[in-house]
Amino acid sequence: MSDLAARFAFLNEADRLKSVQRANVLMDLSRRENSAEHSWHVALYAMVFGASDRVIAMLLLHDLVEIDVGDHPIHLPHDAAVVQAAEDAAARRLFAMLPGGDALLALWHEFESGQTDDARMARRMDHVQPLFQVLFAPDPLPEHVAIVRRNMQSGRAARLWQEWPEAMTAAQTLLDGGTPQGDLAARLRFLAEADRLKSVTRASLLCDASRRENSAEHSWHLALYALVLAGQAGPSVDIGRVIRMLILHDLVEIDAGDVPIHSRNGAAHSAAAQMAAEQAAATRLFGLLPGDEGAAFHALWTEFEANETPDAIFAKSLDRAQPVMQNIACGGGSWVEYQVTYVQLVERVGNRVARGAPRIWEWLDESARVYFGPR
Repeated sequence: MSDLAARFAFLNEADRLKSVQRANVLMDLSRRENSAEHSWHVALYAMVFGASDRVIAMLLLHDLVEIDVGDHPIHLPHDAAVVQAAEDAAARRLFAMLPGGDALLALWHEFESGQTDDARMARRMDHVQPLFQVLFAPDPLPEHVAIVRRNMQSGRAARLWQEWPEAMTAAQTLLDGGTPQGDLAARLRFLAEADRLKSVTRASLLCDASRRENSAEHSWHLALYALVLAGQAGPSVDIGRVIRMLILHDLVEIDAGDVPIHSRNGAAHSAAAQMAAEQAAATRLFGLLPGDEGAAFHALWTEFEANETPDAIFAKSLDRAQPVMQNIACGGGSWVEYQVTYVQLVERVGNRVARGAPRIWEWLDESARVYFGPR
């Protein structure tokens, strides 16, 4: 198997994380959260609270083992040693699929051990996100509020009273019916608003064709693409910045929605109107953050949209490549729905992928030709 074939096989296997359900529910209570969109959300938490690129990478990887072992809710009893052994086996299987996967396996083990500063920061994000997902919900489920209360008093979050007292004080204020104030509260409100991206549906199907993908889990998958396919980037590309762009890139769809590239035979749904809607959404959403941070996030999103810097060009290439791989994996997906031809695929997608990642497009093109048949 070639290097790229192995990497795409791993990324297709990772797609299964989108079907692992957690005990948490979305803030609108519409359904249970899955582990892929949770991983995106905690990576966004890490960005908002100033974490390093290594912390963000840990969070993109940390729940992949749940593909094999499932999620183990903290409020239910389980044998910790048995779960740990199963997760270790899952990590070895998954990262063995990757050329050089030992480095990512080591990063996963570092997160699990929780001994380094980066691992402690990553675990902090992983453990506070479920608290605020419950507490910022407009009408949280009483049983989930009770779980949060116990978790803060005597569960895994209790240590955060020493590690991150400001966040725990904000959580306690919400539990008591109050409203947190200040910069930390503003960041938490932005992160609560970001939860809505999990309800934006895309045209792409999951690799198993079981349902349409949402924009939050798509953003997680793309960030993982960047981590795994970093070797395909040009020498001036900063993969950490690319990952951050991809975590943020679709947030505007909370207001503006998703516009499938192949819909209306590839014609834009009033491109100017869509661009204006997305720019207004970016202004509103990033304006929820404290000034300097909101401006930095807005600038990173604008750079991605402009598609002129090496980082943005590579990020955009991955954004076009991932749906191609998913359509190949699920037997056509949105290509069937929109009656896409091979020529249209090359014009609308292939040329854009090739601009920043020519070898990736060469590999995808060969696989796509099998689907579309000889030209």
